[in-house]
Amino acid sequence: MKARMLIIDPQNDFCDIPGAALPVSGADADMQRLAQFIAAARNNISEVIVTLDSHASIGIERTTFWLKDHAEPVAPFTEITEQQVRDGQFRPRDEHLMPEVLAYLHALEQGGRYRLMVWPVHCVLGTWGHNIHASVAASIAQWEEYSQRPAFRVLKGMNPMTEQYSAVQAEVPSDADPQTQTNHRLLSRARPADGLLLVAGEAASHCVAATMEHLFKDMSLEQRRRIAILRDCMSPVSGFENAADKFFEAAIGFGARVMTTTEALRELSPAGN
Repeated sequence: MKARMLIIDPQNDFCDIPGAALPVSGADADMQRLAQFIAAARNNISEVIVTLDSHASIGIERTTFWLKDHAEPVAPFTEITEQQVRDGQFRPRDEHLMPEVLAYLHALEQGGRYRLMVWPVHCVLGTWGHNIHASVAASIAQWEEYSQRPAFRVLKGMNPMTEQYSAVQAEVPSDADPQTQTNHRLLSRARPADGLLLVAGEAASHCVAATMEHLFKDMSLEQRRRIAILRDCMSPVSGFENAADKFFEAAIGFGARVMTTTEALRELSPAGN
């Protein structure tokens, strides 16, 4: 059986390895398993899609953007609401951005999915932290050489004035920036017309869950039934384990399956084939 692979944000800054800016506990082991899986399933993989969280060092979801009480830096993992900004508890360091910030927070909160979370500076384009985990990068390169096809790479999060957990679109798309709007090329490539779509990456609680929510809504039930979430190739951000559990439950509700790499290998290459 043939399969497409969707690998979401398999980057150094999300792995629990020295130097990582936003380490996810268990992510290094996840990526090692993923690399081994790609190597073992190479003959059965028809396409590899890789999304990459890609930022500047400043942005609306970063510690470098905000001040607390007009003077103090804002700690990572701080949630900021529109009302708090209006009340003066938080402000952007560049006060000229205040109208845009308030408009963004209002639109974000009206959408109802998230509140603004301030994260450590991570996955800055061109840095080590932005790079794909070394073992996964090597396995992808070997697959490219074997198949003579390049992996399809998607950069997300380039606009500093909107968050983008999902590789499909930003939390609040901008009419002036097509990169924040629906990525139809990604939707088209991810649809499993036959075989399976195997999903791995970090973190299960955030970027994997957000991306898959958009993909599920774009697909038919038949297509969703061809999706396999590789649970042993993803982990949640610490403190957000419940969000990951809800994602797995939602995936099953949409018709997808949750399995291990061992189970996926068995399905791709049944005994005797």
